[in-house]
Amino acid sequence: MSSSLSLLRTRRFGPLFVTQFLGAFNDNLFKNALVVLLTFQTTQWTSLSPGLLANLAAGLFILPFFLFSASAGQLADKYDKALLARWVKLLEILIVLLAGAGFWLHSLEILLASLFLLGLQSTLFGPVKYAILPQHLGEAELVGGNALIEAGTFVAILVGTLSGGLLAGVEGGTLWITAGCLVVAVVGYLGSLRIPVALPPEPGLRLNPNPLGETWRGIGFARADRLVFLAILGISWFWLYGALLLAQLPAYTKDVLGAAEGGVTLLLAVFTLGIGSGSLLCARLSKQHVEIGLVPLGALGLSLAGLDLALASPAAAPRVTLDLAALLAAPGTLRVLADLFALGLFGGLFIVPLYALMQLRSAAAQRARVVAANNILNALFMVAGALAAALLLAAGLSIPVLFGIAALANAAVALCLFRLQPDFLRRFAACLPGLGGLLRRGAPRPSAAAEKPEERP
Repeated sequence: MSSSLSLLRTRRFGPLFVTQFLGAFNDNLFKNALVVLLTFQTTQWTSLSPGLLANLAAGLFILPFFLFSASAGQLADKYDKALLARWVKLLEILIVLLAGAGFWLHSLEILLASLFLLGLQSTLFGPVKYAILPQHLGEAELVGGNALIEAGTFVAILVGTLSGGLLAGVEGGTLWITAGCLVVAVVGYLGSLRIPVALPPEPGLRLNPNPLGETWRGIGFARADRLVFLAILGISWFWLYGALLLAQLPAYTKDVLGAAEGGVTLLLAVFTLGIGSGSLLCARLSKQHVEIGLVPLGALGLSLAGLDLALASPAAAPRVTLDLAALLAAPGTLRVLADLFALGLFGGLFIVPLYALMQLRSAAAQRARVVAANNILNALFMVAGALAAALLLAAGLSIPVLFGIAALANAAVALCLFRLQPDFLRRFAACLPGLGGLLRRGAPRPSAAAEKPEERP
């Protein structure tokens, strides 16, 4: 774990981590601040309902991932990724200034356009972030780098979300939101200036302006390696499962646990701590190589923790709203928190090897476009999961029952994934006798990702 953390002190990784962390922080600060403002000051901005506005904001932020990911992948394969990172951060500064103008002019249209543009700059940065790692890190560092990126991203999301809610509630909140986002964007740009050059793998690439055709082409690049495509499907499923669970936490806290707003923060913080712990534990257990045997362990833990969360949930909420102290003292709360921590921990074990596997086995000349295809599928899966959850809840299912169904679906998807590629289970079986021993020092073994799978397309 210490070797992974040491990457933060290197120029090969530290500036990229800072740039990514501050970008995720800013996205969520502005997004949540805007949602809070529109929820509690709806009549000052529009006649639309708060629920409709919240969903509109979420949809506008994720829409660019569908529209522009393919183009972002082409740009990252054609141009220096470090230079692209700087241009994206400059774009972020301009977007924040536009948002400030929206607050000053009291224009909901400008604010929603700013949110869409923030989604666009995140879309442009996605292929840069993941495709640059194999260029600057060795194979022995790749899992540790991905672990830090995933842990940092979730921490940034949590802290940014909390900061946005706090700034939206203070006097003169719109000025503080603009100033906070601007400072973070400028610091992020300064961090991007220190990212080392990452020469493009295909500078002669002719850009295809057709997003649908290029998306299909990117998926074709991913499908060229069976293991890469299955890794992308696994990553996309994780984002569906995780997003479905996290989206229910506010209602779960209020209607099932009977707690106030502080309870949501507690649950999110525990889950984020679990993700960070699981990501760093994955780097420790992997012993400086991509260990796909940890993926089945993560899948098993995700299902068991999800099922226990459903079983541990109270049958009926308390008649009075619980503050944070009362929530912690309530029967079953500690079990719920333990399940959320376990979901995060096993999620880290599941997703970090898959990201590293996708990067390591993708052809260098098309790696950014493969990452872009992954981002598109991630967004598609998350939207599908949100629609499925909405339909099930509208049909009368309770949130705990929804959690249980999602956990069982996770088990079914994992079994399909491992049946399609038995190497995951073979590596898991090989790791089982020595999982405890993996925590102790030992001779490094050959990379499981470098071994040719027996089943290829």
